Amino acid sequence: MDLSLISSKLEQLQTPQGQNNNQQKFDRSQYFWKAPMGKSQLRFVPFKENKDNPFSEIYFHYGIGSRTMLSPINYGEKDPIVEFSKELRKTSEPDNWRLAKKLEPKMRVFAPVIVRGEENKGVRFWEFGKQIYQELLSYAADEDYGDFTDVVSGLDMTVEVVQGNPYPQTSIRVKPKQTSLSEDNALVEKWLAEQPELLKYYKKFTYDEMKSALQEWLNPEESTEGDNISEGSSNDLGNKNKDAGYTLNVKTKETVSDSDFDDLFKD
Repeated sequence: MDLSLISSKLEQLQTPQGQNNNQQKFDRSQYFWKAPMGKSQLRFVPFKENKDNPFSEIYFHYGIGSRTMLSPINYGEKDPIVEFSKELRKTSEPDNWRLAKKLEPKMRVFAPVIVRGEENKGVRFWEFGKQIYQELLSYAADEDYGDFTDVVSGLDMTVEVVQGNPYPQTSIRVKPKQTSLSEDNALVEKWLAEQPELLKYYKKFTYDEMKSALQEWLNPEESTEGDNISEGSSNDLGNKNKDAGYTLNVKTKETVSDSDFDDLFKD
């Protein structure tokens, strides 16, 4: 046997769908910071790519099969899942409107930070949701706080994570004393210049790849007895999805084919 070939094949099988080998291997903690349980102190720093705004709003699709997919709208490109969601909203079916909402990309926010006590790890991105984002924007808009990213007279923040019911809850509190990002000017310059490339660590799916993933998810092959095709007076574009917990009711012709699905994306 060619052991190198066998090893390569094993590695391919162990790579999650939608990821390449480089994505699987990279150490996420080198570039992204996840707030641990308890208290942490950090400092937001000016974003290398946009010095006027440290926050990056990034949109993802979750739950389309087993994948998390970066929406092409982040690149200013067309997103077939968004287009399909818009088609659903043109119908009068309540189920379709609910599905459209599920298919819309979800916003996550990323900001570059230095974690106190872990300065040797450099700038990393902290990812958070809408609630934390709104709170941070409120601080930024309050003249009592102002620009908390200022490298000379900015403000550190305490991030606290506690166990909620059922999910952990995150809160932030601004430290009252203005401080410099670091007393080492050379280190500050390094942190401002050397920051991760945010979108580099996510696979960029093509339009056709995302369209195919959506179609496969809407029309899964029957692999178990528990997967039942929904029935009705007309055929539905899509089957009952056990994980999603709904039935898609986009009324189409008497039969559903690839061309029927493609027609939904025509201008």
